[in-house]
Parts: sequence; structure tokens; C-alpha cells
Amino acid sequence: MERWRPPVTAACQKMRLPVTVDPAGFPYLSSLETLPQKHSIARSRNYNNTTSAKQAAGLSFCARCLAAELPHLPMLLCRVSAVSRTLARWGRRSQQGGGLLLLPRALSFSCGRCHGVSSGEASSAQALYRDTVLLPRTEFPMKLTGQKLLDRELEIQKVCGFADLYSWQRERKSKKEFCLHDGPPYANGDPHVGHALNKILKDIRNRFEVLRGRQVHYIPGWDCHGLPIELKALGELGTGGLSPLQIRQKARAFAEGAIARQKAAFQRWGVMADWDQCYYTYDGAYEAAQLKVFQEMHGKGLIYQDYKPVFWSPSSRTALAEAELEYNPEHVSRAIYATFPLITLPPEITSEEAGLEGASVLVWTTQPWTIPANQAVCYMPNAQYSLVKRADNSQLLLVATERMGSMAALLGTELESVGTFTGSQLEGGICKHPTIPDKEVPLLPANHVTMAKGTGLVHTAPAHGMEDYSVASQFKLSVECMVDEDGKFTELAGPELQNLSVMSEGTDKVISMLKECGALVKEEQCVHSYPYDWRTKQPVVIRPSKQWFINTASLKDKATEALQKVRVLPESARSSLLAMLDRRTYWCISRQRSWGVPIPVFYHRETGEALINKHTVSHIADLFKEKGSDCWWELPIETLLPAEVLKKSKAGPVTDYVRGEDVLDIWFDSGASWAAVLKESDPRADAYVEGKDQLGGWFQSSLLTSVAVRNKAPYKSLVVHGFAVSEKGEKMSKSLGNVVDPDEVISGGKDASAPGYGADVLRWWVAESNVFSEVQIGPTALNSARESINKLRNTLKFLLGNLQGFDPRVQAVDPKEMHYIDQYMLHLLREYSIKVTDAYSEFDAGRAIRVLQAFINRDLSSFYFSIIKDRLYCEPEDSLGRRSCQTALEEILDGVTRSIAPILPHLAEEVYLHAPGHDEGETLFKSGWIKSSSVWRRPGLEEAVEGACAIRDSFLSSIPGKNAAQYDLTIAIEPGLLFELMESLQEEPTSTSSQLAELMMVARVNLTSKLPRDLPPDAILSHGTFLINLEGGVIREDSPYDIAVVPTSAARCPRCRRYTAQSADCLCPRCQALVSQAQ
Repeated sequence: MERWRPPVTAACQKMRLPVTVDPAGFPYLSSLETLPQKHSIARSRNYNNTTSAKQAAGLSFCARCLAAELPHLPMLLCRVSAVSRTLARWGRRSQQGGGLLLLPRALSFSCGRCHGVSSGEASSAQALYRDTVLLPRTEFPMKLTGQKLLDRELEIQKVCGFADLYSWQRERKSKKEFCLHDGPPYANGDPHVGHALNKILKDIRNRFEVLRGRQVHYIPGWDCHGLPIELKALGELGTGGLSPLQIRQKARAFAEGAIARQKAAFQRWGVMADWDQCYYTYDGAYEAAQLKVFQEMHGKGLIYQDYKPVFWSPSSRTALAEAELEYNPEHVSRAIYATFPLITLPPEITSEEAGLEGASVLVWTTQPWTIPANQAVCYMPNAQYSLVKRADNSQLLLVATERMGSMAALLGTELESVGTFTGSQLEGGICKHPTIPDKEVPLLPANHVTMAKGTGLVHTAPAHGMEDYSVASQFKLSVECMVDEDGKFTELAGPELQNLSVMSEGTDKVISMLKECGALVKEEQCVHSYPYDWRTKQPVVIRPSKQWFINTASLKDKATEALQKVRVLPESARSSLLAMLDRRTYWCISRQRSWGVPIPVFYHRETGEALINKHTVSHIADLFKEKGSDCWWELPIETLLPAEVLKKSKAGPVTDYVRGEDVLDIWFDSGASWAAVLKESDPRADAYVEGKDQLGGWFQSSLLTSVAVRNKAPYKSLVVHGFAVSEKGEKMSKSLGNVVDPDEVISGGKDASAPGYGADVLRWWVAESNVFSEVQIGPTALNSARESINKLRNTLKFLLGNLQGFDPRVQAVDPKEMHYIDQYMLHLLREYSIKVTDAYSEFDAGRAIRVLQAFINRDLSSFYFSIIKDRLYCEPEDSLGRRSCQTALEEILDGVTRSIAPILPHLAEEVYLHAPGHDEGETLFKSGWIKSSSVWRRPGLEEAVEGACAIRDSFLSSIPGKNAAQYDLTIAIEPGLLFELMESLQEEPTSTSSQLAELMMVARVNLTSKLPRDLPPDAILSHGTFLINLEGGVIREDSPYDIAVVPTSAARCPRCRRYTAQSADCLCPRCQALVSQAQ
């Protein structure tokens, strides 16, 4: 059995006891024969290297007898004897549940009168007093991972009443309300990170407002109608053979399933709402409110039926609004340059320029399939045009003078100008259509002609272009459509083109026809931005159709004026919103589908005239509210159009009418949500928060409908966030394999290498990101978020550990009696609370996190925590200094916990469960926001502490890399404000225990008006100044100071580890007094 080897103490070395070094390099007493046999406890017992032996004292000799034998150590042994008795009592206290953290015993006792002493090795000496030190203690874990983390979050949600919080705050009395109107996500799939970004961003603000005491109005909703749902619900079946009601039944079931999955995810993310009281655009009550908006707008003449060009999706067989398009910047078109022979010369230049005979007008288009529908060629009235001759074949072409150089390069030949005219001189000219014999097309002025591309002369097909249609309206041109709903040429295009798809073989045939007649000058590939159907991802065409429209042109000025009163975050988004609004001259709101809100219109069987008025619409709205919009197909027309309604409408018998088959655009569905969801007294939300794609979507449709009905915007502020993208900045796509599933982020993937981060990490990712631009997500961002939360947990654990046994309700110290540094921290806490409140108020959770991290890293961890540990651990438990510190720590813990609660509700509630000062069952979100007080801003306090910090910085910079605790510091300040401020921190000229000494973290501080002349030669001298600014700048004083830094002659106290003891074997006076008082 290996014998226990007594370690060597400093006292042993002084007595020159025989020492041996073992193979591991550890010195021990090689013989105990130097002590009398009867007094050696170590020799009288068979000590071995067991756990119990290790827990015993380092050198367990009888203190009284050892003192007699070794006269060199009477003072040390007296101290050990006293401490031994004290530890015995404190050990009993620990067993009774006292407020101390008691580590394994450092002494063993031989009898009631004789007490053991620990080894003199530094660690063993400190272990002697470990039970007398008040170390942090808490059950709060510094880190939670894996299933424990997931289980803890779910437990927090249940214990802290996440599900009931929204209802609770709606029922409490509050003077102010905050309304965030939820833009309805589309009910066509599983939740994705875009949902997470949007919903969590909203929830952060809502939770912040709840904490501030406001009553939050937030009703989640879903956009349930539309083609994407219809297509997914039907799958490969298509609509063939299915009635509208069958289609609607399948679409509703699909939407309900998607809503259930999304709703469960939103709840798991910690989003606060009453999830039993959501709004759905397929609810009868919602549809009725929507029809009332429709009725108001129709009554004002803003909704009308017309035949005009619209974006048409051949792949969906329906009209589309601008907001339903997405532009493909890589679309490739076959662009052509074609000639229109000039057959009638313009009157103003006939006599002057006979050279125009035989000339042709050269046009350029990226859509050759529209050439058969050409009705005119347009020019810019104020531009210059030239008649040019090609050097290679003498062909005469009319082009814009500005485009001659580009055209020569394109054609690969020189162009000789033989005449120049202004655009206005071309008026009255007539060209021959290149592919349709005997058809003539005029030269017409138009403002939409530009010189950016092409020839400066624009081929105009009114049926297939918005600007073209405007020209047709002005000059009474024909708007003849040669393209059907499937995107194929009709018989009007002629037998050669009939039934050909205009975007493929139809384009090929038109180009072939141009070649045959000699009109094709040049063909090229053109890569440009082109509109696609956002649902089917297929290109659209523009074709005329009889549709229902909103006259947005008449609403633009009112909408623009209303936006002046709306705050937009970021402000840069306002110009995009206005630009999109300006481009929209009309809004097509009818769709040729089954899954939507029916347009409440009836048509005369013979004339096709529409029957729609306030009487018909009001009646249908009432039916929808009671039965839902399925009744449009379920009920007989006699019920939809009863006799009393016909009478009020002054219409004929019901047998003369048939119900309409079109449904409303889903952007009109969601755009009317303000009328269906917000309070009737003032249906105006404090904020709408959505992605930037809604600038031309929900933001705009809501604005237009609200301005049309009420002459004001439905929102006071707009918050526009970016999209979630991969870590490489790429758009997420299944084909690229970079899609991030929020459920896998929280719970972990099937692969063990994909950890579950929990909901708070997902929320931190949202909050930390710059949401006003594209937001990247991936392992790097998520791991960074988790690491940040773990660092935060470490800080919270330190705060909780040092508040064990502290009850702020009865033990808190009055701010006026607190130490200056503690008061100063409350002052910094108040400033922190103001900054973080401002950040949340601006929807800038990222700034709130930056403010939080700066406060923790700079003000707490690097400054305050390092200063107060001695006072926390080594002062008496109930001392004013320690209670003062705990008072500050409790306020800091409370403030930090509340400030992170909007972002990290699970962590905040978990901390609150461990925090002192509140009753069991109380939750953080029901107890308010940060409770800062103006009392914390005490005159002169900030200057006193910051002045001391300036001196501290000078001191620390003079001893780089050295331990400040090993130095004495002399501060010399001439009488004045700075000296008086330092005296408030240290009244006596010299001190080891003043607030100034604590702040400097030195052994001793000497405060004087002049540096002494007898400084030792190794003294380090430094000089600095501090600007005092009091009373808002009324009192300003630039105060110089000098410091002298000298290595202290004091020894390190084995209990508090400060260099304030007379020798290495002695306690410092403070610790000696504390130990003695505890006897």
C-alpha cells in the first residue's frame, strides 16, 4: 500500500525539515521522525492514497503540541487553530442550508482541543479558507444541448403559459394598443425559413410591446385561395371532368392541411397569438367583408369591365396581375430587325425629299410573333431621323439618327445618310405590312418610344402591349386578338399560323414568313428580363381579354398623398413602392379559375350585359357570410338573385340571367384584409411587416383598396425586410440542395451531424441579421447564434450564482447608500435600457443585440465583474458592501433578462424561474419591461467613477501584462473638482479597502495632492488629464493627475488572495477580523 506523503509548507522550509522529491517532481517530507511519536497523527494512522485520505488535511498534526516543538510558527498555528474552530461552525451551517457554497473540508481534527492545519502549498493554504468564501451557486445550467434543450423549451412553453399569453394581455386593462396586422402567408406548402424570418420578426416586436404594458392586437391569417393551391390540390388530375365545387373541395382540404402544418411550426417558434382565433380568406365572414369593399369601389366607378391587354398565362389559362409575375433576367428571345416598306410619303417632306421613294422603315422587336397583329409604327416626335443607304446593297432604310452608329455595326456595313428629318415631319406616312397583303399601317407619334435600343421606330401591336394599347386608344386603332387562352394563334392569324404556339413554333413561322417576303434584315439572340407566371414558372404573353379592372390611375394621386403620412423602414423602400404604384395604370382583378371568391356579377343571356349594383352585391355578401362562397355554385340562381333584388335593380326576370364564372384576384382577397380583420372604429394598423416582394403586392393592394374606400392608408408604418438566402447568398432551391428547413434547424435532421439548435437559436438568427437586406442562413450563422447564446447564458449564470440567498424585496440597499461603482452600474443599466428600448421600437432587433453584447462584454465582464469578485466572495454575507453589490447585480440580471425576452423568450423565462425577488408561478412576460429609475442618475456619480476609470486606464497601461493586484498606487491630484470626486471614493489618504482601491484593483491606494519625493527608484510614473463636465456643460474642468506605481511589499492573503497581508502565512487584517468575528 502506497504511503501518504506529507506536502512541504513554507514553514517546513524555514525549519529546514528533510525534504525529498518524488519521481513526478512533487516535494514531500521524507521523514516524520523529527516530530515526537506521540504527537504525529500522520504516523499513528495508516494513511494511504485513497479518496478519504486525499480529502483529509494536507498535514494533520496536533496544533498545540506542534507549536511547542516548533517555536518558529506560533503565530501561524494560532491562526490555524482559530480558523479550524470557525470552519467547524461554518461546516455545520452549510449542512443546515446556509447561503454559502461549501467545498470539501480542508482540515481534519484530532480531538476537540487539537486542530489540524493545511499544507503550506499555495493551493492547500487557500483550500484552508475555501469554506469561508461565498462562491457562486445556482442550478441554472450554463449550456443546454440536444434533446435536453428541446425538452426544456417545450417545458418552458407549458409552465410559463406561452399558449395563454396573448389572451391574457388582451384582457388586461391598458391605455395604449399596438396593432400589427399580419400579412397572410400562402397556404400552399410546408413552413420555410422565409416564414420564420417574417413571423419571428413580428413576434419580437409584439412581445416587446406586451412587456411595455401595451395591449397587442395581432391576429394571424392565411391566404387560402388561388391557382397554386388549386394546382397542388388537383395534382396530375387537372380540372378535367371536375365541377367547380369538386375543385373547391379538394383545394380547401389542401389549404387546411398546409395551414395546420404552418400553424404548428409558428407555435413551436414561440410566436405569441391566439391560435384558435385566426383569419382565413376562405371564411364566409371574411369573404363578406371583402365583397363590401368591392361594392364600395364599384359604386364609386373604380371597378369596371373592359376589353384590353392583360398579362396572360397560357400555362395557367388565366389573366395575371403585375404582382403575380416574376421576371426572369436570363430569358432568351429571338429578336429581329424587319422592314415596313413606305408606300405613302409624309406630306411635309414629299416635295423636298424625293429620295424617300423606295425606302423602308426599319423596326426592331423581341417578340416576332406579334408582327401579324401590327397596326402602326411609332416614332418620337422630337427626335431626328435619317434616311440611310447601305453600302453593301444600296437598300434605303429610315432609322433614328442617334441609332445610325449602332445599326452600322450591327449590319456590318457603312450607312450613308441621304436625308435627315425631325420625327414630327414623318406624320401622315403610311407603310405596307410585310406579311399581310393589302394591309396598311400608319406612322404615328408616341411618347413611349426610346433610343436606348432598336432603331428608334417601334412596331406597335395594340393587342399585345400596354403602351401599344394606349396608342390604339388615342388613334382609334383596332385591338384585334389573334391569340387564344392557350397561347396559340387563332384563325384570324391565317391558316399558316393557326394553332401554332406563339412562343415557339409560331415565332419560327413568322420569322420564316418575313424571310420569304424579304422583310427580315437581321435576327439575333437577345437575353433580357421577361415576365413569367410566378406559379408555373412559364413565360406569359400580353393579350386582350374581357376582364374586370380597378382604375388605379384615378387612385394614384390619393395613394401617393396617403403614403406621405406613412413611415417606411427602411426609407429607401419608399421610392420602390412609389415607382411600382406609378407604373400601374390599371389592375386586372378577375381570374378564370374556380378556387376563389366569385365576382358577384350576373350576365344577361342574350346581350351579355352585366348586372351588378349595391343591391345584388349586398345580398350576395350576406349569403357568403352565412353560408360561405360555395353557395355561389350550390344555390339556385333564384336564391342568389331573388325577386326583391331584381325589383330594386330594375332588372328583368331571373331567367334572363346567368351567374358569372370568374373569381377575384387573390391580391384583392388579401388586400381587403384591413376591412375584415382590423377594428371597425379605426381599421388602421400601427405596422405592416412583410418581405420586399410585397411592395408591389400586399402593401400596394391594401393601400389601393383602403384609399379607394376611406381615403387613407391602412397602416401607419411599413417594415420591409429582405429574403432568406443560403450562406453563399444564393436563392434557396431544391435543385441546388441549399434549402434550410426550420424544423430541422430546431429539432435536428435525420443525419446525426445536423444538431437541433432549438427555437431560441432560430429567433436569435432572425434578430441578429440585418433584416433590411438579404438574410443568410446556414451552419455558420446558426453555430454563431448558438455560441452567442451560450456566452449569454454564462453571464446569466454568474449573475444568478451570486444572488443565491438574496431577496431584493427585503435585502436590497437604498441607491443612495450603495457603493459608487454599484450606483454607476445602475446608471449604465439605465442608459442600456434606453438604447435597447429605442432599438426594439425601430424594429431593429439587430441593434438591440449589439447594445446587449456591448453592455455585457465592455461594462460587465471586462469591468464590473472583475472588480466586485472580492467584495462578493470575501466580504461578510450581510455586509453593506456585499448587499450593495447584490442589489446592483439583481437589477442588472432583471434588466438584461427582460431586454432579451422579446428575442429569446424561452431563455428569459428560464432565467426568471431561477431569479430571486418574485413569487412562484409568476412569469416574466406578465411582469413588465425594464424597471430603470431616474434616481440612478446621481449628479457627480458618473464623473467620479469615470474619472477613476481614466486614472485606472493610465495605471494599467503603465504595467502592461502585469497583475495590478501586486502594486501600490499613489494618485496625486491638485485640489479641485477631480480631487473632491476621488475623495468621495476614498476619504482617508491611504487605504487597502476603499472603493477607489477596489476600482483600481490594487493592493493599496494613496491619495495625495503631490507625489512624494522619496519614491523608490523602481517606481513607474505616469501623467494624464480628465475633463469634468457637470451641470450639462456649465461646469467644465480639465483636471491633470499624476500617478506612481510601486510593487507592493505586502504578501498575498491566503483567503482573499489580495496582496494586503503582513506575510504569506498571515491573513490580511480584513480577513483576520472576519474569521475572528465568526468564532
